Amino acid sequence: MPTDWTTHFASRTRYIKASVIRELLKIAARPEVISFAGGLPATETLPVDAITDACNKILSTCADRALQYGPTEGHYPLREAIAETYRKRGVPCTAENVLVTTGSQQGLDFVGRALIDHDDRIVIEEPTYIGAIQAWRPCGPQFVGVPMDHDGMIIDRIDLSQPFKLLYLLPNFQNPSGVSLSEPRRRQAVALAHRHKFVIVEDDPYRALRYSGVDVPAILEIEAAMLGKDWNAQGRVVHLGTFSKVMAPGLRVGWMIAPTEALRMFVLTKQGADLHSSTLTQYIANELLRNGTVENNYPRLVSIYRERRDAMMEALGAHVGARGTWSYPEGGLFILLTLPGVNTQDLLARALERNVAFVPGDAFYPDGRGLESMRLNFSCMPPDKIHEGIRRLGELLGETLPADAAMAAG
Repeated sequence: MPTDWTTHFASRTRYIKASVIRELLKIAARPEVISFAGGLPATETLPVDAITDACNKILSTCADRALQYGPTEGHYPLREAIAETYRKRGVPCTAENVLVTTGSQQGLDFVGRALIDHDDRIVIEEPTYIGAIQAWRPCGPQFVGVPMDHDGMIIDRIDLSQPFKLLYLLPNFQNPSGVSLSEPRRRQAVALAHRHKFVIVEDDPYRALRYSGVDVPAILEIEAAMLGKDWNAQGRVVHLGTFSKVMAPGLRVGWMIAPTEALRMFVLTKQGADLHSSTLTQYIANELLRNGTVENNYPRLVSIYRERRDAMMEALGAHVGARGTWSYPEGGLFILLTLPGVNTQDLLARALERNVAFVPGDAFYPDGRGLESMRLNFSCMPPDKIHEGIRRLGELLGETLPADAAMAAG
């Protein structure tokens, strides 16, 4: 008789759901598919030669260390290099405030394990990153969504009448909306965190990918400026970063920055998870930082992605038009397209028949709302394919919701 494993799974596994994006990527990997689904960097931007040179150097000079077990906190020179970047921005952190993680997704997992109890109230942007929902849902929290506008989460709409554990924000070019949190609202969030004693989790993978507008200080930096030398004792921000979008996602190198008391618990959590992140990839990341590869690659990344963003904006105007509305991201990788009256799950099934993929919007809501929206990624397709893919979507929309009907509904 086959083993019925469902009788052995922990009760919390009932909250675990497959990532829609991961499943879509299996389909999108087919060469004939124009994929707007995953948040993939453009393959041609990956610094293959620099990584090859770094590997050769590391394996010829310090293989005994790079291929060995390492400290849970991470490779010290890499942690110090990350800390130095933030010190230049006014955060009085040291390597002792930095934990290297296996991508920033692991940081989200550690936040769940270390901070979130069953029934804790977690305030999130609406919509929000699917990976955070997936990481925290097994902890059994209550997700409390707060709407957004063109300046990000409307902080004034946070319900302060009931206590909550943490506020989760993606302040720069948010995934999935592409919208950024304005500086006044960042300052407002920090002030509220200290007044009402909650934690802010700042997830910031896209800041370096700005194509227009002006850089805005991170929430961590705003808090550090407010607290000064007392930041390590009084700070309430857990900051997540990653090299996946500016170096190579396959290296899986991210980091957490937090006051040392909080970081110690995240270190203990990591010890039980994987002992430490890959020593070799940490050495590679440190070498690419040290020799300037990462910084020197920024202009090329920005140029390529700006062109692709602009191509998608142009294509949406030409082929979607009055049938929908969409965000205008100043950076990052995503545009959120809203289509009143259209079920994007149903549309996806038909789009896949025409070899176009996107992520339906309900993936970014804990309660499954958002079906009239979709997330479109513009970074991994060249402009000609972007135009063709959006043309096919526009053709489908014409069959589903004629332009005159959309205008009448509006």
